[in-house]
Amino acid sequence: MTTVPLTPYPPNPAPGIAAATTDLTKVYGGGDTRVVALDRVSIGFRESEFTAIMGPSGCGKSTLMHCAAGLDTPTSGSVRIGTTELGALRDRPLTRLRRDRIGFVFQAFNLLPTLTALENITLPLSIAGRHPDQQWLDRVVSMVGLSGRLDHRPAQLSGGQQQRVAVARALASRPAIIFGDEPTGNLDSRSGAEVLGFLRDSVRELGQTVVMVTHDPVAAGYADRVVFLSDGRLVDEMTRPTPDRILDVMKRFDTRARTS
Repeated sequence: MTTVPLTPYPPNPAPGIAAATTDLTKVYGGGDTRVVALDRVSIGFRESEFTAIMGPSGCGKSTLMHCAAGLDTPTSGSVRIGTTELGALRDRPLTRLRRDRIGFVFQAFNLLPTLTALENITLPLSIAGRHPDQQWLDRVVSMVGLSGRLDHRPAQLSGGQQQRVAVARALASRPAIIFGDEPTGNLDSRSGAEVLGFLRDSVRELGQTVVMVTHDPVAAGYADRVVFLSDGRLVDEMTRPTPDRILDVMKRFDTRARTS
C-alpha cells in the first residue's frame, strides 16, 4: 500500500487550508483515570476536499472532529478555521463562527418535527437573521433531490430523506467546512450511499470541504483521502482510497489489538 507521509502543518495554515490543528492534545480525567484522547495531532483539511477520519473504537476520531469543529475545547494545541484561532474566541464569537462558517451532519438527523423540510434547511439562516441565497439554495435542494419534498415534515419523510434535509441544511449557508460524524450510521445501505453521494457531489460540484468520521470502509471510500488514528495519534494516510485498501489498514489495527 502506498501512503502519504504525515507531516505537521505550520502554525499558520497555508492558502487552501479550510481548517487545521497544530499539536492538538485532549486529556480527560487525571491520575489513574487519566485518558489521552488526542496526542499532539497536527493536520490540515484542504479546501474542496473530502477527508474521512478512521481508526479503531476509542482512537480519538470523534474527539478530533469535535475539537476541530469548535464543539470541544482541547487541553493544549491550536485549532483554526481558515486563519481564525478558535482558542482566542469567547463564547459568543465562537457560536457565531460555528453558525456561519461550519456545517454539521450527525448520525441523528436533528430536525425539528414541527417545521417543514424547507424550514429545517433554512433554520440556521433564519436564526442568524439572514436570507438564503435563493440561487444557491435551489442548487443545493436540487442536488440532494428534495425539490418535491420541501413542504413535508420530518415524520412524512424516510430516514434517508431526513438525512438529505440535514445535508442541505449544512450546505445552505455556504460554510467554509462541513463536519460529519457517522452521517450514515442510522441509514440502510442504499440510503447511506445516496447521502454519501450527495456529500461527494458537494465537493466536486460546489467546491465544498467535507470532513467525515466513520467506521465504515465503504463510506470512507467516497473520500479523496483517509487519515487513520490509533491511540490518539495520526498513524497513516491514504489518497484515492478504496474500501478494500481501507479494510487492509483496519485489519492491521485489529491484529495489533489482539497481539498487544
